[in-house]
Amino acid sequence: MEVLNNNIYPIFDKMLLREDKETLLNQRSVMVWFTGLSGSGKSTLAIALERELHKRGLLCKLLDGDNVRTGINNNLGFSDEDRAENTRRISEIGKLFIDSGVITLAAFISPNNQMREIAANIVGKDDFLEIYISTPIEVCEERDVKGLYAKARRGEIADFTGVTSPFEVPEHPALDLDTSKYSVEQSMEQLLKLILPKISK
Repeated sequence: MEVLNNNIYPIFDKMLLREDKETLLNQRSVMVWFTGLSGSGKSTLAIALERELHKRGLLCKLLDGDNVRTGINNNLGFSDEDRAENTRRISEIGKLFIDSGVITLAAFISPNNQMREIAANIVGKDDFLEIYISTPIEVCEERDVKGLYAKARRGEIADFTGVTSPFEVPEHPALDLDTSKYSVEQSMEQLLKLILPKISK
């Protein structure tokens, strides 16, 4: 038995395996990680995907940026350090769901490649599908569904991605979707084409 910090005794080797849970649920688990600017359509597509997979009898868990920040991450701000910690915690939570056989959908800005690489390494690269919602900032700002771009332009929000903080385009996303070009239904077709073969038992 591995001992950590002299007082921690993990019992991973005694627990049921992920494969046991996947067999029970008759599905394979995976992390679908939506990344993109605020207003790009991450949450909209994640919600639509969750509903579509649920209709097909598949168990999912949706982790959304704002939801997570009201609970387990409510002590974090938007500095680079806090964003990195936000991503780390989300990834660890996601890994727990994946190990339970649950298809996990994560909708987070996660603005740079290093953060997304950390997430992929925690979850496991074979289980990590990065979906880049590449909607142009002009369209995101036109939508401004939360009024955040306007506040950022007025200097009321510091470190706002796309305005006062950079967003790095993913280097090798599994899928690139621009919601200014594709409807939710068209985007869903592409998502299902990618995901269904990976989650079918």
